[in-house]
This record gives sequence, structure tokens and C-alpha cells, in this order.
Amino acid sequence: MQEQWLTVESLDLEAQGVARREDGKVVFIEGALPTEWVQVKVQRSKNNWEQGQITAMGRESSQRVQPGCPHFGLHAGACGGCKMQHLHADAQIAIKQRVLEDNLQHLGKVKPERVLRPMGGSAWGYRRRARLSVRYVAKKGVVLIGFHERKSRYVADMRSCAVLPAKVSQLLLPLRDLIGAMEARERLPQIELAMGDEVCALVLRNLEPLSINDQQRLRDFAAQHGVQWWLQPKGPDSVKLLDEGGTPLSYRLPEFGVEMPFKPTDFTQVNHDINRLLVQQALRLLDVRPGERVIDWFCGLGNFTLPLAMQADEVLGIEGSEALVARSRENAVHNGVANASFAARNLFELAPADLASYGSAARWLVDPPREGAIALAKAVADAVQDPSLAPGWTPPRRIVYVSCNPATLARDAGLLVHLAGYRCTAAGVVNMFPHTAHVESIAVFERT
Repeated sequence: MQEQWLTVESLDLEAQGVARREDGKVVFIEGALPTEWVQVKVQRSKNNWEQGQITAMGRESSQRVQPGCPHFGLHAGACGGCKMQHLHADAQIAIKQRVLEDNLQHLGKVKPERVLRPMGGSAWGYRRRARLSVRYVAKKGVVLIGFHERKSRYVADMRSCAVLPAKVSQLLLPLRDLIGAMEARERLPQIELAMGDEVCALVLRNLEPLSINDQQRLRDFAAQHGVQWWLQPKGPDSVKLLDEGGTPLSYRLPEFGVEMPFKPTDFTQVNHDINRLLVQQALRLLDVRPGERVIDWFCGLGNFTLPLAMQADEVLGIEGSEALVARSRENAVHNGVANASFAARNLFELAPADLASYGSAARWLVDPPREGAIALAKAVADAVQDPSLAPGWTPPRRIVYVSCNPATLARDAGLLVHLAGYRCTAAGVVNMFPHTAHVESIAVFERT
């Protein structure tokens, strides 16, 4: 297709440069950065948009930097795990802040009264969780372990990874040798990494039971490299230690005297350092007062619930499954927390009467998955519009909403602000995933 020169205006959520032709048609450009003037070869064309790649650079952005990983790029075979390494880390955060503000404004019709200072940390070696694909290439007699190639189902030929901790990055080649020597090498599609404060756990997805020899190979590798092997023959709940005993996985929130045990397939934050800052920030913003009751919606393993219990008179954590709630209770007992209780229910099917059944609370912490908390926000709005739907229930005075999806946050914010009588008093981004287009954010809602 014909090549054209374009000025890049912005970045989209996939870290593609966004430009417009003279006729107004939007063009998405792989690897282009705002303010750059680039020549583009269009590779896909639709009625309302086109997509292409840079063939020449007329003006380069002052924020363009040399990527920190040799496997980053736009070429065939490049790793698809990061999309923004060519952009200065500070500029990445600024763009994510703009994404959050744009979503709130355009999708929720909400403008925060105050923009919070972005939260960030180290841009390298931060990733404590990762799902690494494994592929034995029989024709070449080699094993590939890493993330998928950019826009491909193939596994990138990775020898290191700059966003993984150095210890794990250095394991990529030894792991290739290990899997290549195993009898089951063609039936081992995945290795999942989960790091605690003291333990590095590797979960091997084994489609069939391992032989005695293969199990011994894993043990020898663990002894040599100081890791802990888990096996996962089926779904996440089937995960089991190769050998019982050893140090359990856990991470600490020392500011609150909390230790959080977890299994390697549990959901925990990828970036432990930022998670600590996030918990501190959320509790500061929630500003719990003595004697107050708090509800933690989507409480998970208790990441916010247990620190909240150190401040509130009573905390109720609510999650979607009995099994997860049981784990939360175990963590509360582990930390000697007696003023936290937990309940299980489907959080995507809520009505105003359900809010009343859990009782009023002065403050809420809401931390949903990517789908957001639409049922919860709608139940609040309906109860405020018609109090008879939730007899005796009082809306919380303050809500702190932690989000991993700015679009669903904006949607829910619109309901809270326009139908439930809240103001969005503050919002900001949390750079949980440097060098990716992922936007983690936090917002505060108050009733006057």
C-alpha cells in the first residue's frame, strides 16, 4: 500500500502512535511516539481506520529512548511482553495519567477535583509474577521459554528478561536445558513464576504425570538454583508442591505488621513494591476514623482487609467464592486479626437489598477485576434514588476505588457521580506495570 508522512498526536492503549490523515481518517502506527513525524506503510485498512508501520523517521520524539531489553522491538520474533520500552519511563507515566483522565471525562463524564501524584518505583526487575510459555521445537532440538512474540502465538527466543528479577532472568537458559533433558518435554506447555519475599516458586504445567527421573531432574534443579517446584496437572486449584515442606510463599506489608501467605496460582499483585505503596495510599485516602466500620469489596486474600483491620473498628471483606473467603479467614487467623469477617457472594449480581443485608459502613474499599464493579455501583445508585429498596441502609461517606481498567472505572464513576450523589475528589495512576500499556489507578468518591 501507499506510504504517507504523518504527525503522531498520541498513544493508544496498545502503545501504538495515533495520527490522522488529511481526510481525518485515524492511522495507528506501531512503534511511533507523540510529536514524531514519520513515514508510514499501511498494512491494514478499514472504513474508519488504518494500521501501519514506520518506514522512515522525519522527526524523532525527545522522549524516545534505547530499549533496555535486547528482545524488545517491532521485528518478527520480538518479545511481546512489553510495548513501551522505547518511551522514557516518566513519559510512560504521563501518558497513562492522560489515559485515565480521558476515560473519566469521555466515558464517565467525570472530572476529578484533584489529580493525585503518580505512584511509581523501579522500572526494571519488578515483575514477581509471570506466565512463561514453553515450547519444545523438535526439528531444531531446542526448547523456548518466555513470553509470546509480538502479535503471535509463537514463543519468543528469549535468553534474558529485563523486567523479571535478575535471579529469574538468569534462569531462562538453565530452564531451557532442564526441560530439554526431560522425558515429558513435549507435554510441558507452561511455567508460572510466583515470588514471595523469601521464596521463588516455579509452577510446571504438566499435562501427564511426571516420571521418577523427571521428578528427580526438577529436584536437582531446585537444589542448584534455590527455587521451589510446584506441579499443576489441571486447573489452578490442582497445584501442589513437588515435595512437601520448605518455606511457604508469602509477602509482607511491614507498615501494618501483616504477612500474607499465598499459593503460586493465587492472584497477587505482580509488583510487590508498588503494592505496598498502593495499600498505604489507599488507606491514607480512605482515612478510617476510630470506631468506624469498613467494607472491602472484592477482598481477595485480604490484601487491603487485614491492614484495614489495624485501623477500623470492624472490617467486612466480601469475595466471589467460598474457597477464596476460606483463604482470607486463614490469613486473618495467621495475623491474629479478630475484627475482620468475610462473606462470599456473586459480586456481579447485586441489588440494593443486598447492600442492606451487609449493613451500613462509613467507608468502602473497592478493588474489582478488569470487569469493574458495575453491579455494585448500580445497586448504590438505585438505593440512593429509591431508599425503600434498601431499608435502613446508609451509603458510605467515602469510597476508595482501586482499578486495573480505566474504562470500567470511568463507567462506574459515572454512576456514582451522576446517580448516587458522589463527587470524584481525587484520582491518579499507579505504575504497577512499567513498560506496558497497562493502567492501574485509584479514585476517591465522597458524598456531601
